[in-house]
Amino acid sequence: MDIDLEQYILNHIDEEDELLCELERYTHLHVLRPRMLSGHIQGSLLKMLCQMIQPEKIVELGTFTGYSAICMAKGTAPETHIHTIELNDELEAIIRKFICKAGLEKRITLHIGNALDIIPKIEGPFDLVFIDGDKRQYPQYYEAVFPRLKPGGYIIADNILWGGKVAMPGMPDDAYTKGIMDFNNIVRNDTRVEKTILPIRDGLSIIKKIK
Repeated sequence: MDIDLEQYILNHIDEEDELLCELERYTHLHVLRPRMLSGHIQGSLLKMLCQMIQPEKIVELGTFTGYSAICMAKGTAPETHIHTIELNDELEAIIRKFICKAGLEKRITLHIGNALDIIPKIEGPFDLVFIDGDKRQYPQYYEAVFPRLKPGGYIIADNILWGGKVAMPGMPDDAYTKGIMDFNNIVRNDTRVEKTILPIRDGLSIIKKIK
């Protein structure tokens, strides 16, 4: 997105929550690849989507430093619970620190490990799944969470445009692009769902399981 256009959007939406602003600054100062953080524009969208969907149980694949999990929690009712899964154990202390600062330690459960191992251990069904983990495993994530998703439930998948590489001619030259493209094709051909794509940041796929 053009920098001036992005700033225009930021000037015309609600201001970023103070704690989320602190978390974003901390991530940029202390964590490698800080652009993996959802950020204010996407975070505000996730919050509003949660307000619209009103999920009771959310599963997030890929916590990073916890920004998106906190945004979703802020858009849901007090009884909503979020299970968020992060592979990188070096991020655990940061995630727990900011979840506690947000007062959400009773509403967000952090799991450290491989999502494909942890998903079967989380009691279902799920109302909403946010996929933002290892791009190579997106197809496996989809197959793992879909049977646990309520009819009428939603899957939101991040980075599904992958910097435009998904639209380049020829076969993908890396496993990350291939994972995203395979996921997109699986969703496109799945008659059990309704789906659309929002070209926000690196692309968000919104998928609804047909009742």
